[in-house]
Amino acid sequence: MSSEPSYSEFKPLLTQSVGYGVVVGVGFFFAGVMFILTTLQRKFFKFSPASSEEFTSASRSVKPGLICCGIVSAWTWSATLLQSSTVAYTFGVSGPWWYGVGGTIQVAMFGMVASKVKQNANGAHTFLEIVKTRFGTSAHILFTFYGFLCILLVCGSLLLGGSATVNALTGMNTTAACFLLPIGIAVYVIFGGLRATFICDWSHTIILFIIIYIFTFRAYGTSPAIGSVSRLYDLLEQASIATPVVGNQGGSYLTMKSDQGLVFGAITILSGFTGVFCDQGYWQRAIASHPESTTKAYMLGGISWFAVPWAFASCLGLSARALITNPNFPTYPSPLSPSQISAGLAAPAAAAVLMGKGGAITVLLVVFMAVTSAASAELIGVSSLFSYDIYRTYFRPNATGDEIVRVSHCFICFWAVWMGCWATILNAVHIDLGWLYYVQGCILSPAVIPIGLTVSWSKLTKAGVFCGAIGGACFGMLAWMIGCWKIYGQINISNLAQPYSALCSSLAGLFFSGILTVGVSLLNPADYDFSGTRAIATLEDTIGSDISGVDTSYRASDTESQNEKREEKQSSLKQPVSNIMEVGLENDDEQRLRSLKTVFRKAFIYSSILTLIVVILVPLPLFFSHYVFSKKFYTFWTACSIIWAFASGSFCIVFPLWESRNEIGMILGSAYRSIRK
Repeated sequence: MSSEPSYSEFKPLLTQSVGYGVVVGVGFFFAGVMFILTTLQRKFFKFSPASSEEFTSASRSVKPGLICCGIVSAWTWSATLLQSSTVAYTFGVSGPWWYGVGGTIQVAMFGMVASKVKQNANGAHTFLEIVKTRFGTSAHILFTFYGFLCILLVCGSLLLGGSATVNALTGMNTTAACFLLPIGIAVYVIFGGLRATFICDWSHTIILFIIIYIFTFRAYGTSPAIGSVSRLYDLLEQASIATPVVGNQGGSYLTMKSDQGLVFGAITILSGFTGVFCDQGYWQRAIASHPESTTKAYMLGGISWFAVPWAFASCLGLSARALITNPNFPTYPSPLSPSQISAGLAAPAAAAVLMGKGGAITVLLVVFMAVTSAASAELIGVSSLFSYDIYRTYFRPNATGDEIVRVSHCFICFWAVWMGCWATILNAVHIDLGWLYYVQGCILSPAVIPIGLTVSWSKLTKAGVFCGAIGGACFGMLAWMIGCWKIYGQINISNLAQPYSALCSSLAGLFFSGILTVGVSLLNPADYDFSGTRAIATLEDTIGSDISGVDTSYRASDTESQNEKREEKQSSLKQPVSNIMEVGLENDDEQRLRSLKTVFRKAFIYSSILTLIVVILVPLPLFFSHYVFSKKFYTFWTACSIIWAFASGSFCIVFPLWESRNEIGMILGSAYRSIRK
């Protein structure tokens, strides 16, 4: 006689005071650090955060190492750490690999789009500005809806995952966590703008990789519960016998032959495209980067980020599955319940066993870092959408740079509060991290191809954009409902986020969107030369504006540089060789375009090779051979993940320092001389 399995509550290892201390204290600590760094930047560096161009696009001068670090940090959501560990706990070794694939190839492919942004719309502040210039108001409104919807889904995912972890480990009230998490983030974003988020991204990435190394050494080396790769292999073999995985070869957690894992891989690839191509945060980084190094930064970012879910989840996700029978497991003697799994609590459970309270604090800190770094990118992104694409486009077309900065500050404050409200609403109706992760691709996939082609394909038409985005959404929704009904028997909130329902919708939405977008455009192709988008101008701040409460001396360097540029332009017009100079400028533009076209081709080759390796050459032979890892091969697999993590961490930590050594030396030297006076 069968009975329903019984589950235990997740026992908090820490007190609520620790939760509040991390959420509030660490958040405001970073805000204080950013205030100091921003003050140094304003006083001793040529770019001031009081400038709208600096605040929203970092004056388009960020070097590839810092962009790479920003990509790693901003793409490391709470879901990256928690959901990847969940699929490792659920499917075995295939889960972390497919999660990594689902984020890496999109970042690499977005490198091609980033090069097209620099080639065809270098003055744009948001991707919606490009849409507005090329296709007009109606298309702009359509994609404004998709842009804000993407940010809503991302913010919900960040706060639900973060608050669930804080609640499980400390008992802190979930609603309080949802509201308090964004506060410190908003403070330092307002102080420093986009460049401040890059600096914070670098510091967060250091902490992230150090914590990955700590858990790696603990699980595979010093933990009494595991202590070696060989011991973890033996425990996973025992788990395969006790709780075999349906659809895995022999029920084993040690095989890439996982039907559920393969379906998850398809979903995460489709969802990853929406999380990159529809998110203003990624376009913001492409806009902020130096033109010649944009694609290089995205290439390096994609490779470096892959190590995060692969190494972190292979360690903690698989450890959680292996340690279910350990008396120190938070839900012992029961496994994690379905709701605990969906909330992403596999990694916190493993950390609690491996390191006790220290592990709980460590995973709490790394999840907090993931939430803050990704949320800071979303706050800058959403403030840019509002200030440029709503306020400046429809309410104040002649808005000055000072106004844009003020409006951005106000909207960041509003969105930080709304993020908390939104996450609280989702939590109240029992929507969690896992639900949002699966559903994201269903909702946003129809917009991916029209958005990507807007900046890169000259034959794209307005009719094609609308047919693709709206028609793809209709087909995707239809496939979602029919798939859910036919496969799971009834349509309800839970079943809509089941893997096969999500796959049907995401695949149909992306496929039919692409067919309609390209097909309708080719019926009457355009011949757009991108002259309109190339004419999008950067916004110079109004000189001499008087804003109460803001010291205008902070903007002195920015204003002086603008005056110098104007004087240079005026003097150049007086020269008798102006015609020769114009020809020289045209030649420079042609040379720059040729250079960017070469960069685009390199990005295409690189992303194609990377996709071939991580999507086909490595996982599919292992899948179709039905191979179950031997102990030696599992040791090799684990060693590869550790080596990749160490290489990525070293690169992300050292490269930004090396490439900015002159600027760092200049700022520190100026500060030292100022103190000595």
